Amino acid sequence: MEYKDYYKILGIDKNASKDDIKKAYRKLAKKYHPDLHPNDERAQEKFKEVNEAYEVLGDENKRKQYDTFGSGNNFNHGQNFDPSQFGFENFGNGHRYTYTTSGGEGFSDFFNMFFGGKDFGIGDIFGGKKKGRNPFRGTINKHQQKYESNINITIEEGYNGTTKQVPLKIGNENKFLSVKVPKGILPGKKIKIKGEKAGIDGDVYFKVKFMKDENLKIEGLDLYKKIDIYPWEAVFGTKKVVETLSGKIKVTVPENMEGGKKIRIPGKGYRDMKKNKGDLYIVVNIINPSNITDEQRRLYEQLKDSVD
Repeated sequence: MEYKDYYKILGIDKNASKDDIKKAYRKLAKKYHPDLHPNDERAQEKFKEVNEAYEVLGDENKRKQYDTFGSGNNFNHGQNFDPSQFGFENFGNGHRYTYTTSGGEGFSDFFNMFFGGKDFGIGDIFGGKKKGRNPFRGTINKHQQKYESNINITIEEGYNGTTKQVPLKIGNENKFLSVKVPKGILPGKKIKIKGEKAGIDGDVYFKVKFMKDENLKIEGLDLYKKIDIYPWEAVFGTKKVVETLSGKIKVTVPENMEGGKKIRIPGKGYRDMKKNKGDLYIVVNIINPSNITDEQRRLYEQLKDSVD
């Protein structure tokens, strides 16, 4: 699904006042109004987007929730993201906008996912489960209320520690908790937040989940990072500068390296809360250049002929 930048849709700054938002909305709504463009589908789509943007930014609570999610994850306009990494199991990566009607107005899947369409609520963003279920309902025992959910972080955030503003929905009320993620936390661990600090009648437990990363994976305390090299670098060997969680290092790729082979870097893996460290494994991926010159093509042909 693509992230919707409502500020960009209205052409305003993120610090825009209520009056600025209203002026921008009126101007664009008039410009793209369907009565002026009866046969222009593109203009009608723009009209829907403008209305949706104002529905969010024109409402103080919705705007705060939207800003919290966007700033906490550094999303950009049109950026593709996988909602399932934020607890949405019914939305897959690459899901595009479709508008559904609700009360005569069209709202995108992004809006419905975010602001509680028929199936989702703002609380789902960090730890929602199945359709229609409030993930923050928690369990009750005789002594106290208890709430449980997930918090999704990157491997880098787990390694360095971070603080996230997490939206939390309890009943019909939206709360925002500042969750401090300690350095070296591992997936599956739980972070306890005392509910009294946020005016909640019970403690909240966030289970840590690491987001998927195509180029960096974790197994235990060991990290696996993929690097690309060219065929001649695989044959003759090379040196590569690799970004690790603790800084840049120079890695020597030996001669006659095969694709899929690993280079072990001791002590450069993940560091847990007890200061234990894993190893970093550089996984070699051999690629061809996207553009080759006539001379390079000639050399490739010579190589092919010599192998045949």
